Amino acid sequence: MSRLIVVSNRVNPPSGAGEESVGGLAMALAAALRAYSGLWFGWSGKVAKTFTGELTTRTVDGVTSAVVDLDAADYEEYYNGYANKTLWPLFHYRADLTAYDRAYGEGYQRVNARFAETLAPLIQPDDLIWVHDYHLIPMARELRRLGVKNRIGFFLHVPWPAHQVFTTLPGHRKLVEAMFDYDLVGFQTQEYQNAFEEYVVTEAGGELTGAGRLRGFGRTLRTGAFPIGLDAAEFGRMLKSAKARQMRNLMTACTVFRHLIVGVDRLDYSKGLEERFVGFEAFLAGNPDMRRQVLMLQIAPVSRESVEAYQEIRGRLDALSGRINGEYADVDWNPFRYVNKNYRRDELGGIYGAARVGLVTPLRDGMNLVAKEFVAAQNPQDPGVLILSRFAGAARQMPEALLVNPNSPEEIADALKRALTMEQPERIRRWEALFDTVQREDVTAWRDAFVAELSGSEDRVTALAS
Repeated sequence: MSRLIVVSNRVNPPSGAGEESVGGLAMALAAALRAYSGLWFGWSGKVAKTFTGELTTRTVDGVTSAVVDLDAADYEEYYNGYANKTLWPLFHYRADLTAYDRAYGEGYQRVNARFAETLAPLIQPDDLIWVHDYHLIPMARELRRLGVKNRIGFFLHVPWPAHQVFTTLPGHRKLVEAMFDYDLVGFQTQEYQNAFEEYVVTEAGGELTGAGRLRGFGRTLRTGAFPIGLDAAEFGRMLKSAKARQMRNLMTACTVFRHLIVGVDRLDYSKGLEERFVGFEAFLAGNPDMRRQVLMLQIAPVSRESVEAYQEIRGRLDALSGRINGEYADVDWNPFRYVNKNYRRDELGGIYGAARVGLVTPLRDGMNLVAKEFVAAQNPQDPGVLILSRFAGAARQMPEALLVNPNSPEEIADALKRALTMEQPERIRRWEALFDTVQREDVTAWRDAFVAELSGSEDRVTALAS
């Protein structure tokens, strides 16, 4: 079996059961690497005075990693700049927050080239290379320039925006052309795959030559939709841990005689947190008889604090949460708890298990594994209800959730009332269908589908017959 090399911006191997991580990417990649003797390569998360290309390797919980430090200019221009101020807002349809700076683009290209130069000596002839996410779109092009002929796949964890949105990016054509140095490009949903293909056909004069085969820029490329899932078996084991049970018991005690509504998101403008807070406020305003029956807990760990847009949203959320409690709290009860800290995944599992409602309402999301974790954590005899944004990639797999438009406070409020008053038989019926999907379409299915497609793809066609 070929060795698998995973390449991602950050390398975050597990520190053991219950690692502190709200997102699911680290969990999913670690699960993939455990099944293949391979390597996880990327940035260490550290900033050095100068870039040396020196590698640090270690093996943790069966996952071998090799990491490299960035220098200060790389961090500001590549990571804070092009990745988080340009591509992230653009891919999440926030053109109003997108920053266009030539230095950012130069830093992005420079770091991708440096990563390729550092990784190339580690690659063996039969290795499969799997590159992840928007930080590293040009990685295959840089590796090809160094003579790497291995099969290289790319998976985009965030949405691919509509054609009209993506063309607002200066240099958009060059970025897409670099993607044709991959053998396979994967997306979370068919919708995102279609948007990418439409761009190539419309802007680059490309053509679809068959299902999942795209011709453009003098080359051919395979595309596909590969929805990411949970490491369902491991998550299930984690729910039985002492930490998970302790947190579930704690939350059950804290919400005695009340229903817990829970949201867990990295603090980010794409997660629809402001709209969610307003939706909960609308529920309280419109249902005075139910107010004291509920407690909403929003966990939102702070991220990217040096980016101005994140500083601004934190201030607005602080004000909103204060306004809601100021308006509706009583001497013995607050309707809303807003917490800006990380919790271990086993602790989060316990919180999900104690909740009657999971409120997952991003404005735009590649997949959203919180929705799947919430479902996996429920009691089969008395499950909670998932309220899910129709703009999350997970909505395509989870139609049995209560799907809402996250921009509408009224829809959120109505869904909360429906979830809280839903009879047990309907809750069980919806949960059983959702849980079946979470179990079947898990991280193993995602990994195996992508790697099998990459392994079985035809030899690269570097140039079409003229």
